[in-house]
Amino acid sequence: MLQRILKAQQSMDSACNALGRQINIMEVCGTHTVSIFRNGIRPTLSKKLKLLSGPGCPVCVTDQAYIDTCIELSQNPDCIITTYGDMIRVPGKGGSLETQQSSRNIKVVLSAEDALDFAKQNPEKTIVFVAVGFETTTPATAVVIKEAAEQNIKNFTVLCNHKRVVPAMKTLLAEKNHKIDAFLCPGHVSVIIGSDAYKPIVDEFKRPCVVGGFEPMQIIESLAEICRQLEEQNPQVKSLYSAAVTSQGNLKAQKLIDEIFTPCDGYWRGLGKITTGTLKIKDQYSDFDTAVRFGIEEKSNEDVTGCRCGEVLCGLIDPQDCGLFATGCTPQSPVGPCMVSSEGACSAWYKYGRKRAAR
Repeated sequence: MLQRILKAQQSMDSACNALGRQINIMEVCGTHTVSIFRNGIRPTLSKKLKLLSGPGCPVCVTDQAYIDTCIELSQNPDCIITTYGDMIRVPGKGGSLETQQSSRNIKVVLSAEDALDFAKQNPEKTIVFVAVGFETTTPATAVVIKEAAEQNIKNFTVLCNHKRVVPAMKTLLAEKNHKIDAFLCPGHVSVIIGSDAYKPIVDEFKRPCVVGGFEPMQIIESLAEICRQLEEQNPQVKSLYSAAVTSQGNLKAQKLIDEIFTPCDGYWRGLGKITTGTLKIKDQYSDFDTAVRFGIEEKSNEDVTGCRCGEVLCGLIDPQDCGLFATGCTPQSPVGPCMVSSEGACSAWYKYGRKRAAR
């Protein structure tokens, strides 16, 4: 193990020295961000190697308007909102779902299947499932929509906000942050889409894309591989998470996604409207589309609270550069979604980064 660590460190140090400048590597996935902090990886890296936390948390990248729509729907006495736990604490313009929970119809569920079961148990109400997530959780939502159609569960609807990671990575490089030198690609998403999905980024932007696992050694060796490619000026797609990720991904899951959803342009927090960056429910399943059922039009609302989560998600600033961090915005009283989610960059910096800085 020690020899592997030393070898990886040599690769990273060699690249930093060869390039003669700071190397900026973005870890796209929130799970990577948390693992890097929890295992104390950042302090071991060269000062010329900077890790940027990216838009890898689905709760964090959810646009403000979507949160406001959820809260508005919760005011409808005929609806029950079903959602994962992290989502209820994300602030909207008029509070959060959590602050409305005592007086409105909101239920936390553990899975999309739980939401569908709840609809079966409450046929007199319209059940709205708050579907937030990347390609990792999209198949589960597709399954329940298909089940609802087959079983004719007419009181079940999905407010779809599933996102596609690769279009967001392209937008980052093209419009938001050209200083990103490479990507540590998300392990969980890559299980579904496959490592070959990142080839357009390498071909178009000449940036290394390395898929890594979540254990400390897996992360360190992935960073070393990225540095090796940068030093050799030979950007490639490479997976160092072969135990879970193949080049083609999960073809069965991809087929199911394609059956139920179609790519569309959609808003991401901090990144704006991304071409084909979101999924919408296909017309043949529109009976289960909350937006169609209630005539909800897409819109984008900019956050005016002073929260800088959008810049954090683009790797433009570190969480501690936001004036609200650890003062006006804490896990107990969050202003932005990056402090709410367990995989949010601000939450990770607050929980781990401040302690290490103090030491």
